[in-house]
Amino acid sequence: MAKVTSLCVYCGSSGGKYPEYTEQARAFGTEMARRDIALVYGGGKVGLMGTVADAVLAGGGKVIGVIPRQLVELEVAHPGLSELVVVETMHQRKTRMYELSDAFIALPGGFGTMDEMFEMLTWAQLGLHRYPCAFLDVRGYYGGLRTMMDHMVDEGFVKAGQRDSVWFGNSMTALFDWMDSYDGGNASRVIDPSSVKA
Repeated sequence: MAKVTSLCVYCGSSGGKYPEYTEQARAFGTEMARRDIALVYGGGKVGLMGTVADAVLAGGGKVIGVIPRQLVELEVAHPGLSELVVVETMHQRKTRMYELSDAFIALPGGFGTMDEMFEMLTWAQLGLHRYPCAFLDVRGYYGGLRTMMDHMVDEGFVKAGQRDSVWFGNSMTALFDWMDSYDGGNASRVIDPSSVKA
């Protein structure tokens, strides 16, 4: 797989309960800028979303935000991005973020983060894309989710190869190294990628 140049980051529009979440989001954005990897994200200036974006921008990196028109005020759209794409629906938002990215990472977040990341995992399972998908496990936040995914395999609802193609860990260095060596995962292509168009 070619080197990742545009990374989609899903994460909370709040900062979470512990300062480590914000600290790691800031460090992650700083590392993205250092590696010259553009950030694609939900376009807000609040919570972990804003922290990652601010860190990439502070490091001289490129940041593209994608946000539905009805959430511009609610999520407080970031005014200082390299580019802000305003779309009409959540479905268009997710599709456009996918189109702009060649890898998908979840930092800690809530229902929205899970919705967006699991859609990418499902598309990978169906063979719609072969991009890296990973969870950066700050403070063990995703430990229970990792256990649940293993349970899905044990119960016969997810193939082991598909589960194994998803990265979990707490080391940013290990995460970026894994993305650089990612070989496309173990999903067979069963649906034409054009079906993801909004």
